[in-house]
Amino acid sequence: MAKVLATPGVYIEEKSAFPNSAVPVATAVPAFVGYTEKALRDTKDLSNVPTRISSLAEFQLYFGQGPKTTYDLTILDEAIKKYRLSQKDGRYLLYLSMKFFFANGGSDCYIVSIGNYAQPVKKEDFLGKENIGIDTLKKESEPTMLVIPDSMLLGQDAYGELHQAMLAHCSKMTSRFAILDVYMDENAEAEPDTQKIAEAFRNNIGDHNLQWGAAYYPWLETTIDGSESVSFTNLAPKAIDPLIKLLEKEVDDNRTAGHIDDKRAEKIKAEIQKLGTLAADTNLHQTLLVVSPLYKTIMETIMAKINLLPPSGGLAGIYSMIDNNVGVFQSPANVSIGSVIKPCVNITDDVQEDLNTPLNGKAINAIRTFPGKGVLIWGARTLDGNSQDWRYVSVRRTVIFIEQSIKYAVEPYVFAPNTAATWTNVKVMISNFLTNVWQSGALAGAMPDQAFSVDVGLGTTMTPVDVLDGIMRITVKIAVTRPAEFIVITLQQKMQES
Repeated sequence: MAKVLATPGVYIEEKSAFPNSAVPVATAVPAFVGYTEKALRDTKDLSNVPTRISSLAEFQLYFGQGPKTTYDLTILDEAIKKYRLSQKDGRYLLYLSMKFFFANGGSDCYIVSIGNYAQPVKKEDFLGKENIGIDTLKKESEPTMLVIPDSMLLGQDAYGELHQAMLAHCSKMTSRFAILDVYMDENAEAEPDTQKIAEAFRNNIGDHNLQWGAAYYPWLETTIDGSESVSFTNLAPKAIDPLIKLLEKEVDDNRTAGHIDDKRAEKIKAEIQKLGTLAADTNLHQTLLVVSPLYKTIMETIMAKINLLPPSGGLAGIYSMIDNNVGVFQSPANVSIGSVIKPCVNITDDVQEDLNTPLNGKAINAIRTFPGKGVLIWGARTLDGNSQDWRYVSVRRTVIFIEQSIKYAVEPYVFAPNTAATWTNVKVMISNFLTNVWQSGALAGAMPDQAFSVDVGLGTTMTPVDVLDGIMRITVKIAVTRPAEFIVITLQQKMQES
């Protein structure tokens, strides 16, 4: 409405010459849910409060350090010094997964602490009443990924319900993607049966919301936790006596073989006996590492067990690194994973065939070792592998990115006049945004009109009834780039021509 002029003078009116612009939303912001040592910022309790951090130091400031995982030691055959280590207490995965995340290019993320190390792991901490666990993230718009390494602690029978809840949450929010781990029994002594493990995972994951997540297998032998964090204190109290027996047997065998004399043998035994007294300290640990190869082997075994991690934390870091360096349209595959020695299962082409293209479409992305290349992510599929629309992780996440960017850009036009002027502004704004997306390489086409189209207006996307009902309908079509998952090279001999 024009301003009524009543006082003589000169008046200036400024008019906007350009439409609003669509700002690309962030895509590399995972949310981690799990157990921490503490949850405190100054005097404020951060339990079940989504908290944004940007470094491991910040995580340690608010949420503390990692747990002290302890193991039982059982002597299987004292004569040959054969033993078994089995996990007892204090196995929590979030802290080491956060180190894994930052080691692989992770940056900004959210942490939801659902409890501390003093309490047992239970699914109610993740899926409880309102404002508990996953539910707290409903009020946060920034997270774009959901990662819960501690879901593996729930065991074979309970983790599936949590994974289904993660997929349902992502589907409801429509702005985030779940990175899932495949359950493995880390205490199992037998060689992992990949076919049975994959079958159990697929049965537990259900059949709904599969496009909203991707799964990765197997677990990884990492170097995340250093040897300085492991000592005899990682053995349960009742494991000390069996340890002393084994170490003394080693001394006796060395003395019998003539490798050490009686005097040195007694000195070493005196040090070993300190394990069962209050005199045990960090110096004793260093001494035993030097004088006892068996003790060193046991400590290395404990460290290897602690460093066996589900891959989701590292994958979240790689997703973030690729998004920041290339773009969300680039598949997080054929990329090496840092701080990894090897996968705990060696996957061959024949084994991966069933993982990648099962009949039910529930693809599991393999992590494999290749000579001269290291450990690579060798899969790029969502759990909805039979869908032509949502088969690939990069496609699903690119569409999420475009949808959310357009959504926030169009919000200022809510309650604007539903007329041609508004439609034109909206169309130009979305077209300009998609042109930038096309130029970045996310959309396929030699020209912008081949990569996308935007339609809005009466007689095009709306009827007069829509206008009367206050509805503005916008149709956006996009040609998202897809990964070249299979490259086929055809060779054929031809006749000599000269």
